[in-house]
Amino acid sequence: MMIQIEDTVVSTDLIERYFICDLSKCKGECCIEGESGAPLEEEEVAQLEEVLPLIWNDLSAEAQEVIRQQGVAYVDTDGDLVTSIVGGKNCVFTCAAEKGVCQCAVEKAYREGKTDFYKPVSCHLYPVRLTKYPSFTAVNYHRWEVCKAAEVLGRREKVPVYKFLKEPLVRKFGEAWYEALEQCAREWTKV
Repeated sequence: MMIQIEDTVVSTDLIERYFICDLSKCKGECCIEGESGAPLEEEEVAQLEEVLPLIWNDLSAEAQEVIRQQGVAYVDTDGDLVTSIVGGKNCVFTCAAEKGVCQCAVEKAYREGKTDFYKPVSCHLYPVRLTKYPSFTAVNYHRWEVCKAAEVLGRREKVPVYKFLKEPLVRKFGEAWYEALEQCAREWTKV
C-alpha cells in the first residue's frame, strides 16, 4: 500500500515495519556491500569535493587512488549518479572506526565540527530509497539481509522506520511533510 503526501508516494512499510541501526551487529556493512555506490543528488558531488581535503587522510590508499582516477562519483550501469567505490563494492568514503565498524568519513568530519555537510542524503535516509518519476517521488523501504539485526532491534524497541528516520526525512522533505506522514501513520495504525 502507498500513501500520497505532496508530490511523494510513500510505502506503508515505513509505518508498518520497524528499524533501528544496530552497528554492533552489522558493522556498517551497507557502506561496503552492494553493486554500486550510494545514490547522489547533483549538488552533492560539489559538496563531497569540497569536504574531500578535510577527510582525505581518513580514506584508504585504495579509495584515494579511485578518487584520483575517476573522482568522488560516477554514473553506474543503471544510469544513476553514485559515490565512487573501491573493489566493486566499498564506498570510497568508508573509514574504519572502533571494533571493526565501518564509518563514513564525511559524517565523521561533520561530527567533529569540520563541515556542515552531514553526508549524502541517500545514506542518511537508508534503509529508505527514493525513486524519482516525472510526476512524483516514490519513498520505499529497502529490505536487505545486511539489516536484519536492525529490524530485530527496531521490533524489540517498537520503533517504526519513519520514526527512526525522522531527521533525514525532515532534511529531505521538510517539517510539514514529516508532520503529514505522522498524521497518516496515526490514521493508518487505527485501521
